[in-house]
Order: sequence, then C-alpha cells, then structure tokens
Amino acid sequence: MLSRRSAFIRDVVWQRLRHNRMALAGGVIVLLMFLLAAIASLVSSDPSAIDVSQSLLPPSWAHPLGTDDLGRDVLVRMLYGARISLLVGFVAVGISCLIGIFFGSLAGYYGGWIDSLIMRFVDIMLCFPTFFLILAVIAFLDPSIWNIMIVIGLTSWMGVARLIRAEFLSLRQRDFVLAAQALGASDFRLIFRHILPNAMSPVLVSATLGVAGAILTESALSFLGIGVQPPTPSWGNMLIVGKQTLGSAWWLSVFPGLAILITVLGYNLLGEGIRDALDPRLKE
Repeated sequence: MLSRRSAFIRDVVWQRLRHNRMALAGGVIVLLMFLLAAIASLVSSDPSAIDVSQSLLPPSWAHPLGTDDLGRDVLVRMLYGARISLLVGFVAVGISCLIGIFFGSLAGYYGGWIDSLIMRFVDIMLCFPTFFLILAVIAFLDPSIWNIMIVIGLTSWMGVARLIRAEFLSLRQRDFVLAAQALGASDFRLIFRHILPNAMSPVLVSATLGVAGAILTESALSFLGIGVQPPTPSWGNMLIVGKQTLGSAWWLSVFPGLAILITVLGYNLLGEGIRDALDPRLKE
C-alpha cells in the first residue's frame, strides 16, 4: 500500500508541475540536451579531426557554429562536450547522493552520539570552500574526467546528508514506522523500506540542482586547465581557445558559454519547479 506521501506525489505533484511553465521550460531544455548528446555520434565520429586549412572560420552553412584554431567544427565538439557535461553532472551527483543518504540516514535514525559525530564532521566539511577544496585535491591527482567526477561527488554530499537527517527526524516517530517497529522489523528494514522512500523528495530536488552545480564546476576546472584535458571536447576547455582568440573569433567563446548558461538554467528551473510541486504547503 502506498504511503500518504507517495499518494500525494502521484496525485498532486504532477498536476502542479505540468502547470508550472518555468519548470516545463527547464524540462524541455534538459531533454533537448540529452537528445543532442545522444545524436553526437550521428553527426561525426571524430570531434578532434584537425584541418588547419579550415581554421577560425566564422559560422556558415558548412560549419553552423564556425571552426576553432585547428579547424575543428565547433558544433560537433559542443555536441560531444554535452556528453561530458551530462556524464560529470550525473555521476558526481550520484556519488554525493549515495554518501549523503548513507550518513544522513544513520544520523537521523540513531541520533545520540552517532548523530553528533556525523553532523560535526558535516559542519567541518562545510567550513571549507567547496571549489577551493576541489582545486586542492585535483592538484594532487591526474586531471582526468573520472577523478573530477569522484572529487566533486566526495566534496558535495553534505547538503544531502542534512536533508535526509531532517526527514528522518520527522518520520521516525510516525505511526507507520512505530507499527513496523512493533512488528519486529529490523533497523535495516525500517531505514530502507519504510523511512527512506518517504524521505527522498528533497533529495530529488537537491540532485536536480546539484547536476547544474557539477556542470559549472567541471566547466570551471576545465577552463583553468585542470579538468577534462584536450583533445577530449568539453565546454570548459573550449572556452580556453575562445579566450585566446576573443577579439578575432567571438564564436569560440559565445557558443560554449551559452551552452553552459542554458543547461544550468534548465536544471535550475526544473529543480525549482520540482521543489514547488513537492511543497505540501502550496495550494492547488
């Protein structure tokens, strides 16, 4: 049988979300980015193909977004760069959510010294500026896409942990949990079968917004030269070339920058829409 919260999500949330134009616009942007990333291989099999005779060509029918200093098609590289950005966003957020859910569940369910120990560690982690912490860790590692995803995930789980803890504190004394406990359900079953499924709503919102943050972080790291390394295309490392030729080839900066802006905006709009739809205090 569905819990009250599950029934609420099924019957009300979608109705609210479908009437939120900004959230729908964000959803369309997100779906469009997935589509563009999916068709990248159909456009070209080699985004790193060099043709110096075609270098720094402005947008045209042959090259809709122009070419870079090595004659590589900007549109093709941006499509492949979308794959990198989405991969980093989802893997990094997945890692952060798993860690945050684990520690938040333990802190919220058991309380006491376990809660105090975990939350003090969370407070210590939050004292460090996240981006500079990532820079410090990346400086000791090889600047590969996998290291970036892992580091972003390991440094951004604290918010999820606090959200899950707050939900567990609210839910662990509910009647359905007490009833399951009276029937002899184990702690593992109580946490993962009864409480956690009802505590995932704020995590969904946090994860959606977290994808946007991870994409921004990856782009910033790649722009600084310690993220995704050439010739692998990334929106961030494409901006490096654009910075060097800003006065003569504006398209190398404008189009990757717009891609980052629109993608992050789409995830933020969708996340805000989901948060509003999941808020039970809002009326129809």
